[in-house]
Amino acid sequence: MISAFIVSFLLAAIKIVLTCMPSDVVDWILRKFALHPTLNSKDVKVTYNGKHLKSEEKMKFTDYFNEAIFLKKYFVFQGNEQLFLHPETNVSPIVVDMKKGKKAITLFVFCYTDHVDVVKQFKNRVVAYQVRSDQLQTLSPGIGLLNKAVF
Repeated sequence: MISAFIVSFLLAAIKIVLTCMPSDVVDWILRKFALHPTLNSKDVKVTYNGKHLKSEEKMKFTDYFNEAIFLKKYFVFQGNEQLFLHPETNVSPIVVDMKKGKKAITLFVFCYTDHVDVVKQFKNRVVAYQVRSDQLQTLSPGIGLLNKAVF
């Protein structure tokens, strides 16, 4: 009788612990392996056409980037990384340099009128994906990022 009570008590305690903890653990795992990172404007360097963005413009850009909706991942095969890093378009990329732990990560953000391409480069690996952001999509070719009408 007492052993049944102890076993049921332990099972109830385990159930309580497991229902409270996994959300934090799952969030941590998802953030660790997320393809589309969340940027902090204080920890990143954002450049456009070789010019560093001012703090206000950088904050707006990081907010727009963080609010972007992930659409799809492109498959980058070994040997064709340069096709994604330097596409044959007239779009100048917004370059975001950041550190995640000891890794240096560079994001190239190509803003088109219908979507935004993001190319993530770290070490010698390249990952590319597409997001949707109405604010970033207004940065189409010909409309500069430093245009006061946009920011």
